[in-house]
Parts: sequence; structure tokens; C-alpha cells
Amino acid sequence: MSDVSETIPVILALLLGFTVAMYVVLDGFDLGIGILFPFFSTEEERDQIMNSVAPFWDGNETWLVLGGVSLWAGFPKAFAVILPAVYMPVMFLLLALIFRGVAFEFRWVAKPHHRKWDISFAVGSIVSAFAQGLILGALLQEIRISGNQFAGGPLDWLTPFSLMCGVAVVVGYALLGATWLMMKTVDGVEQRSRKLALPLLAALMAFIAIVSVWTPLQIGRIAERWFSMPNIFFLSQIPVATLLVAWLCYYGIKKGRPILPFATSVGLFLLAYLGLVASNAPYIVPPSMTIWQAASHPSSQVFYLIGASILMPMILVYTVLVFWLFRGKVKPGEGYH
Repeated sequence: MSDVSETIPVILALLLGFTVAMYVVLDGFDLGIGILFPFFSTEEERDQIMNSVAPFWDGNETWLVLGGVSLWAGFPKAFAVILPAVYMPVMFLLLALIFRGVAFEFRWVAKPHHRKWDISFAVGSIVSAFAQGLILGALLQEIRISGNQFAGGPLDWLTPFSLMCGVAVVVGYALLGATWLMMKTVDGVEQRSRKLALPLLAALMAFIAIVSVWTPLQIGRIAERWFSMPNIFFLSQIPVATLLVAWLCYYGIKKGRPILPFATSVGLFLLAYLGLVASNAPYIVPPSMTIWQAASHPSSQVFYLIGASILMPMILVYTVLVFWLFRGKVKPGEGYH
């Protein structure tokens, strides 16, 4: 390999990883409030909840589009393997996101007959999060490949492990949503969100522990990576940091801190993401295809990097600007709509 063909795939992989992390964090709390929607019964509470994310929700999903394009343009061989392996969960995800987006907008214009749109918003959020967990589980349990092509069946993704990952993502996003509402709302919504956050934090930590045990027991190469010398000294810092951040999240929830619970719940997601990357890098389709094997032609990679170097700063500036302009808590009767 030339230096260019070795280096550019790493840059593209970092770009892809960054876009996925941004989507999970930003759309995670957005989906989370929809997951929690059934726990708030009054119209005033639900209006306050939706107003807390109204300026952000559509921009957050830009990162999903950018992540998909990054995979397709930067690693087309991986795209051609992953998509057939998870066609059904991807369709569930996209349809649920469309359903949810329509419900978000139609709810405001359908009043007072908006009950069905409340249900649609909650169902779309739950299905979207669950489908993302199914996709994650399918990737972690390894995709069958033969000759750089998907060699499995249409339901390979449907396993106890992937179902568990689906529930785990729903719980995790619900925690992000609860801590977001603690930070952005007042009165009854804030108090109920705090009550919901503690059991959600406990459930998320339980799922992190299950995945941490299940994956090395199921996949030998992950066990070897984590428990061999000297890797164990470096990688053990991830679970230690996870426990510390979880305690800070618990402390922030109990003390009623406005920002700490959300910041630390985001930290839990990022640490879990880091653990998954540490388990599987440099494979983009574990355990058969590395980022170098899946990468597009260097000229295509350079072309995409030039476009991304222009587009990504614009998206980042927009994201920061929107969060700055709409900072602070949302009171009943206030909102973007």
C-alpha cells in the first residue's frame, strides 16, 4: 500500500465515527423524549416537551444522512455488505423516522384532535431507537461474508443478542431524553423526568454490563483483545471511567443539577461507543473486512474529503448556533412553534 491509500481510509473512518457519534448524541435525546411521551398525560406537559426540542430535531437527523453518505462514499464494499444484512431494520428505522417527523408537525395543526399524532410520535420514536439497536446488534455479532459479499440470510439480524441491543438502545435514549428534559423544562415535567431518570440509569448500566460480558464470551477475538497483555491495562480504563461517569450522573440526578445529568449520560454513550470501537477496530465489517479493504479508490476518497471538509464545518456551526440561540429552559406556553 502507498502512504495515501493507508492514511486516507483512517481519516474517513474517523469522519464516519464522528458523524455516527454526533447522530447518536443529538438525535438520541430527541428520540428519547418521544419514548417518554406516554409517561406525560396532560396536553400542557406534552406541549412543553415537544417545544424543548422543536428547534433542534430536524437538524439533528442531518448527521444520520451524513453518516450514511460517508459509509457509501468512503467504504462502498462495506456498504454493499452491511445493507443487505440489515435491510429490514433499516427499513423499520427510516419508516419510523418519517412517521415520527410527520407526527411532530401534524400534531400542532391537528389540535384539539391530535391524540393519534401523540401516539404516532411515541411509536415512531420507540421503533426508530429499537431498529438502531437491531442494526448495532447485527454488526456486533458478525456478518457472514463470502467473496466480499453478504452470504447470510434475510433474518440473520434477528437474534437474542440483537433484540437485547434494541431494548438497550431504547433505554439509553430514554435516559438521554429524561436528562434533557431535566435540563430544558420546569415544574412537573422536570420533576417527573428526574423520577424516571434514576431507574433508566440503572437499566442502562445493567445493559452495558450484559454487553460487556456477552460479547467476549460469544466472540473470541474480542476476549483476546480485552484480556491479553498489555491491552488489559489500557482498555480497563474504559469500564472504570464508565462507572465514574455513571456515579456522577446519579449524583446529578439526586441533587437536581440541571446540566450534569445530561452531560454525563452523553458521556456514558460515548464511552460505550469507545468500547465498541476498541473491540472491533480496524474492522468496519467484523471480523472480515478492514477499513482498508472496504475503502473506495483514493481519488474518490479525496473527492469526498474535500466535500466533507466544506460541509461538516457548516453543519457544526449551524448546530452550535441553534443550541446557543435556544439555550435555557422552556416554560409552559413557550416554544418555537
